[in-house]
Amino acid sequence: MSKKNKNQEPMPQEEVITQEKKASKKGGKKEKKDPLVELQLKLDTEKDKYLRLFAEFENYKRRTGKERVEFFKTANEDVMLSLLPILDDFDRALKEIDKSDDTNLKGIQLISSKLDETLKQKGLEAIETKPGDAFNADIHEAITQIPAPSNKLKGKIIDIIEKGYTLGDKIIRYPKVVIGK
Repeated sequence: MSKKNKNQEPMPQEEVITQEKKASKKGGKKEKKDPLVELQLKLDTEKDKYLRLFAEFENYKRRTGKERVEFFKTANEDVMLSLLPILDDFDRALKEIDKSDDTNLKGIQLISSKLDETLKQKGLEAIETKPGDAFNADIHEAITQIPAPSNKLKGKIIDIIEKGYTLGDKIIRYPKVVIGK
């Protein structure tokens, strides 16, 4: 006889045993069991086991699928985070190249734009932040506050120290900014 869980109904097998006990107490005689009823009870028990096993397997598939997607997102995030300092270096180099008249350095611009496009295809996007934008604590990270050069810039972004990036919908690095007070 299998054990009953507190929240489960008795299994069909247990019902048969319970009915047999009641019948034996009443008349003292054992009634003959109908083989068709017995087979139907066994079939119901096996169906129940099958359905539970199938539901458990579906939950397992769904859970492992979600874990796989999360794993790939996380792995991609780690790679992107390690590339961000390189993008910062390219940005600094491009600022210096713009100041220079040397045409031999134009190849660096091509490499930088190719890297930017490749990372954009993989879901990396720069967060657009400009001096004069309103400071938003949900999107920006304030490094410091300085006296605002004008009243219009109070509470606004004065300078961007480091660009911010998103990967898909998630911010992986907040833009570091200086705000006016």
